[in-house]
Amino acid sequence: MDLIIEQLRTYPIMALFLCLGLGYGAGKFKVGKFELGGIAGTLIVAVIVGQVGGINLSTDVQNVFFSLFIFMVGYNGGPQFFAALNRTALTKLLAAVMMTLWGLFFVVIVATWAGFDKGLAAGLAAGGLTQSAIIGTAGNAIDLLGLASEEAEKLKTNIAVGYSVTYIFGSIGPILAVSVIPILMRWDLRKEAIKLAQKLSGGEHILAEGEFIPLNRFDARAYEVQNGAKVAGQSIKETEEGFDGDVLVERILRNGAPLEAKPDIVIEDGDVVVVSGLVSALARFEEFSGSEVGEYPSELTIVEERRNVVITNPKLAGNTLAELRVALTPDQRRGIHVSKITRMGHDIPVLRNTEILAGDEVSIVGHKSDLDRIAKVAGYVPPSASVTNFIALGIGIAIGYLIGEISFVIAGTKVALGSGLGCLVMGLIIGFLRTRRPKIGGINRGAANFLQSFGLAVFVGVVGLNAGQPALEAIQEHGITLLLLGVVVTLMPMIVQFPINYFALRIRNPIEACAVVTGSRSGNPGFVTLLEKAGNSTPTPAFTMTYAVANIFLTLWGPLVVAFVPLSF
Repeated sequence: MDLIIEQLRTYPIMALFLCLGLGYGAGKFKVGKFELGGIAGTLIVAVIVGQVGGINLSTDVQNVFFSLFIFMVGYNGGPQFFAALNRTALTKLLAAVMMTLWGLFFVVIVATWAGFDKGLAAGLAAGGLTQSAIIGTAGNAIDLLGLASEEAEKLKTNIAVGYSVTYIFGSIGPILAVSVIPILMRWDLRKEAIKLAQKLSGGEHILAEGEFIPLNRFDARAYEVQNGAKVAGQSIKETEEGFDGDVLVERILRNGAPLEAKPDIVIEDGDVVVVSGLVSALARFEEFSGSEVGEYPSELTIVEERRNVVITNPKLAGNTLAELRVALTPDQRRGIHVSKITRMGHDIPVLRNTEILAGDEVSIVGHKSDLDRIAKVAGYVPPSASVTNFIALGIGIAIGYLIGEISFVIAGTKVALGSGLGCLVMGLIIGFLRTRRPKIGGINRGAANFLQSFGLAVFVGVVGLNAGQPALEAIQEHGITLLLLGVVVTLMPMIVQFPINYFALRIRNPIEACAVVTGSRSGNPGFVTLLEKAGNSTPTPAFTMTYAVANIFLTLWGPLVVAFVPLSF
């Protein structure tokens, strides 16, 4: 054991990565719906390992990785944050902002009442509101107070203490909310999710529990045109127009010889026609043509391509899938089908009335030439996993540090934005600009998510290791009080805000109402629970919008907590 401890002291980086591995392992531990998570697990393990003493990592390490994390928070959330700033989403935007304000209010009130210092108050906010970024932004604000180094380090240690004690119930709170609210309101979330999906689908069949369709949304079939079929005598162009672009005639086999599917070719009795399109349209095409052909020659084999496109065209953003039929010309959308929509890493339902927002990554299916055409109109193809625009990353973070020097006076205390908020602002700006000028950003989604997750994990690991024994002493002194006040900070904003959302802001659809609560509380565990109860992805649009807004504002509250709570009593 002495040898291991000596190695940890000699190689603190080894200790850091050990904490990451063990922390993420501990984070997988589940109790019912609750999962600790890798970040909280890393911090707790790091505090425990830090008890050996003598493991000191440079604060430069934590600053570098926190800068990467907070920049990527803005970069990933920028498109959705600015998308929320429109009239149709105004009530949800307001609900999210109000929820974060209630969180700030209750943190300041209970921390002041309990006599907590600025560090414990910030930790209470970070854990009780489950916003890990507050650890960094509040720490930056403490560094700028001009305190003696020992006093500043004590306050920052207390941030880690407050977070580690209150985070667990902070994560459980939104789970309780989406479990209790439907009971109180007498909502059946599964039925309400089906109703909402029915509304979004424009009347298409919605699956009940236990049902499934063993088909893809997009497919290709071959049909033999029977005598007297409705498509017989029609040109390919007329046939496609009759199905409003949902069907594309790919090939025709006539008398054993393949024909090129030109628009003016007329379909005749006995032709074997290969069509691709939406499965719902293919079923209707069979009624208009004849029987499906199970076996057909290799000459009729077709090859399609699937490609992701990030939506940037302002003329398309804000339209539903049904409205895109009007926004795009028939030639632009010919042969193109949407198979998947991803928003902030979450899949959202692909239904007629699903709204497309700037920054959405849409998976489309079609021929290469058709995909090339629509990609230029809709936005841009995201960079491959190996491509990262280091110009945007490097210059963005550098400017973020300059923005962090801006200061002002709050409650008699000089408060600077700090490098954390500066990098967040630049991440927001660059993340938004990439939806207007794709070449400005160009950071692959996977790389951006990795930098965000890894940056925060390293940051909290360093914080926990450096906190060491003082953290344990603070937990022993304030643990029970912190835990109980954390419960208040977690629950009260939701208790106060939900009636406002329902009665004043008129967010009354049960699925959206619950999604707004979990998103406004940046409650990922609660969102997972809501998805399970809904049984489909209908909560995702409201959640992603409010989650992006809450992430930004809660992060901003770090310096405000430091400003509003007295230094000591």
